[in-house]
Amino acid sequence: MAASRSRHPIAFEVLARSSATRARRGRVTTPHGAFDTPAFMPVATAATMKGLTPDQIASTGAQIILNNAYHLMLRPGAERIAHFGGSHAFMRWPKPILTDSGGFQAWSMTEGTKLTEEGVEFRSFVDGSKVMLSPERSIAVQNAIGSDIMMAFDDCPPALRPEQDPADPQLSRKRRSKPEDHERRLREAIDRTARWLGRCIAAHARPDDQGLFGIVQGGTNLELRRRSVDQVCAFDLPGFAIGGVAVGESPDEIHRTVDAVAPMLPEDKPRYLMGVGYERDIVAAVRAGVDMFDCVLPTRNGRKGYAFTSNGPLRIRNACHTLDPGPIDPACDCLACAGGFSRGYLRHLFMAEEMLGPTLLSIHNLRHFQRLMVDIRGIIGDDRWTDLASRWPVLAAAPRSTGPVSSGASVDPPPDSAGAGS
Repeated sequence: MAASRSRHPIAFEVLARSSATRARRGRVTTPHGAFDTPAFMPVATAATMKGLTPDQIASTGAQIILNNAYHLMLRPGAERIAHFGGSHAFMRWPKPILTDSGGFQAWSMTEGTKLTEEGVEFRSFVDGSKVMLSPERSIAVQNAIGSDIMMAFDDCPPALRPEQDPADPQLSRKRRSKPEDHERRLREAIDRTARWLGRCIAAHARPDDQGLFGIVQGGTNLELRRRSVDQVCAFDLPGFAIGGVAVGESPDEIHRTVDAVAPMLPEDKPRYLMGVGYERDIVAAVRAGVDMFDCVLPTRNGRKGYAFTSNGPLRIRNACHTLDPGPIDPACDCLACAGGFSRGYLRHLFMAEEMLGPTLLSIHNLRHFQRLMVDIRGIIGDDRWTDLASRWPVLAAAPRSTGPVSSGASVDPPPDSAGAGS
């Protein structure tokens, strides 16, 4: 199948399609190399994944990673990264990098933020100073970071939450809303996102070596999603993302929205679902035709002692692992599992608060998701979609809110927002 033709530095080629679903296998080519799709991008928020070297990250099969403009703008500063030759040289990662624009973090991570047509004003978590993050500044920061793929600065409102939520009595006021207010907020957000996208394109100083992706908003309202698609996809860009579906919605809402929105996006451009990271959520989105994913879950949960396995999650601190000589997952070929590190040893590391424990579990979790993507790509190439569930029992496990799904497992911890921290 032919690659899409454009003047952009990012090229996308569809190599195979599933006859039973809208899933497709492809390849995205960037100035720092190519990566296969569907792709899972580990999150190196501040130009690092805590406790891991670039070689260890690469050993998991990662072909592209994510940095975050918000964090790098505040520390160490985009100018300093540019001084070292950009993030590739700064963190010693030679493969493709995608940068999140920082808009979601600026709005969601601190109280007292102010959203205007100019941008988002907030106080730095580093020194408390006031910062205005506008479309122009976000693009300037990403230009300095030197990522292969940059994300447009968008307006991403939170999911609908009632004014008084009994499940979260401490819910901040800016996240409470009435249904009618929420719909008004969504309409405002999608129109502002389109206006900001135009400003991002005008401010982009390196269009020949950095690709800019647009982001579609609209919450779970499919009518508003269509409106956003029409606005955002009217611009000639090398790729498009579905934003605003990992900000508090239920898995069912995410699946329904993505299933409807993915086919609305251009067929010849890569489609990126932002911040979604559980296995079933990824597979459902691949089935809908999505090509790219990112999430902090593998490393953040790894540091907390949670392991993802092909049969479901487990918590390595549980006493049942004390004398267990087996690996985290017999099916895994990561440094921890294939290297002979037992569950009993890993539990000891966590109980003794040794740094090696979080490192090994993070490596395992990253490899787990890369193995899933390798299998998905192979199954699409062979056009045997129905084989996936038998290879990955976790896909048929009980929903993550219902409790343990395997022996010695514990409930998945709540998903964290992408880019908030690696």
